[in-house]
Amino acid sequence: MLEITQRLLQAAEGGTPVVLASVLEAGPLGLEPGTRMLIERDGTRMGGLGNPQLDDLVAEYAADAFDRHATETVYVGEGELRTRTIANATSIYIEVVESKPVFLIVGAGHIGKCLAKLADFLDFHVAVLDDREDFANSENIPEADEILCEDFETAIDRYPIDANTSIVMVSRGHKQDEVSLRRCLGRGAGYLGMIGSKRRTSTVIQHLTEEGYDPEELARIRTPIGLKIGAETPEEIAISIMAEVIMLRRGGDGGSMYYRR
Repeated sequence: MLEITQRLLQAAEGGTPVVLASVLEAGPLGLEPGTRMLIERDGTRMGGLGNPQLDDLVAEYAADAFDRHATETVYVGEGELRTRTIANATSIYIEVVESKPVFLIVGAGHIGKCLAKLADFLDFHVAVLDDREDFANSENIPEADEILCEDFETAIDRYPIDANTSIVMVSRGHKQDEVSLRRCLGRGAGYLGMIGSKRRTSTVIQHLTEEGYDPEELARIRTPIGLKIGAETPEEIAISIMAEVIMLRRGGDGGSMYYRR
């Protein structure tokens, strides 16, 4: 138990993420509520849930949970795990334990300010980058955990980026966004987006294609950025962007949940 706790603390403090599976309800399998198992990305396990077959099922399920940063309850039914509620079933809580997600905003203008507020509300570690002192300061963006007032390329080159990092380019002009985007490519960001019209963003992608950047890497760039909700104001645009970040982070599809029988 101590070993599991130590590994969880390591993951939460910036170490390699790990999946924690915990028994919520014993159900027909008669498991002990609170029993835990850790699953590493390579499939290595620590602990167990009290049923070898279930352990195998959970370990297989966990492989996909890492990329979705999952926090969900699954139910055991007919030899498989389901996310839909099953009455009187054994239930397991699945959680990816990792450090707080990072939201790097390139540009401290109107949309950047709105994004910082939303990202802070959603419990991201918020970092804002701009090369203008009048914009990149704590008085202008009090929600930011980090404010970087310096050259875009220099700051991004130094900034740690991984799968737990979301990056948005919303600076004052396409030149700054394109320069910043180049420094992010190939570094494994979980989300990489750039604001702009279809014409403007297509031009940037064309430039990068001609320069020989990997087409698969370019295809991962979300641009134009955000979900299509008819956003007009900076606040609405920020909501559409954050909705897209959450959708991709959690494995959603962006469809409406409206339903009638």
